[in-house]
Amino acid sequence: MIGTAMTSIRFGGYQGDQSVHTRGGRVFCEAVKRILGDAVDMQFEESVTARGRKAADLLSMTESGELDGCYFSSSYLAKRVPNLGLFDQHFVVPDRPAAYALLDGKLGESLAQDVAQRTGYVVLGYWDNGLRQISSGRGPIRTPAHCAGLKIRTLASNDHQRVFAALGFEPKAIDVRDLPEAVASFQVDAQENPLTNIYNFGLHKTHRHITLTRHLLGVALVLFNKERVAAWSELVRTGVTAALAEATAAQRGFAERDDTICAEKLRADGVELIELSATERNAFVAATQGEVATTRSAFSTDLLALFDQELAKAAGGLGR
Repeated sequence: MIGTAMTSIRFGGYQGDQSVHTRGGRVFCEAVKRILGDAVDMQFEESVTARGRKAADLLSMTESGELDGCYFSSSYLAKRVPNLGLFDQHFVVPDRPAAYALLDGKLGESLAQDVAQRTGYVVLGYWDNGLRQISSGRGPIRTPAHCAGLKIRTLASNDHQRVFAALGFEPKAIDVRDLPEAVASFQVDAQENPLTNIYNFGLHKTHRHITLTRHLLGVALVLFNKERVAAWSELVRTGVTAALAEATAAQRGFAERDDTICAEKLRADGVELIELSATERNAFVAATQGEVATTRSAFSTDLLALFDQELAKAAGGLGR
């Protein structure tokens, strides 16, 4: 690499040591170093919250160029890129394989183009942000009636908040940095997150009941500063793309395995994991379908057609 300037790449996260995102970020960084060697100076700040920043600061830090890249929930960008709200349709995408097929196909390409047109980011990957479940510190939740009047922490998304309000909750957006304290101090009675987050953030120490609603598979965008990526050499761009493909496969695997591992740990700690019957889950679906329809009404007919076609194709290809 004599005569070639070294490219500095600074990647940021917000979760703890054992999170599926942190582990995915490590795979990404190690793959970049292995593939590109001395062509890059690869740095990974595993959690910006350790220096007092909010998790959501990752977005502005990346867009401003303070960081080159980060991962973050797609829901937080839905105001700026409304089409990302496709993945905020609760109870619509049936499982992980179907979601991955959507993200890795034409729909994912379309959404990435939309992000690049409307923001200072480029999307270089889609990570698994977990099957979301509802935890409670006020007793078991088996029906929408059990949600009435409970304060629930949600993501900062109007679509999410409308859905949970339809169930009877009182939604409250809280940055993930402040979530453990909000749960421990009963600023909220309930919250919704994947099992890996519930366990690794210690939320189960207060919330002893978890309802396995599987209402949403969260999507974490792997975002990079658009100008920085444009300035990379072809060598660096190709190497980063290959490293991120490797990391994405690993990260998704971590997320899937953590569902089983964390469920076992939670049960061993005496936490009640409530598996809903089809009838019980359908009551949640029925209570929220009007708000899901409102979410869908914001999208163009062409985009909805692509989403529905790709989803049907995924279901068919997976034998459902």
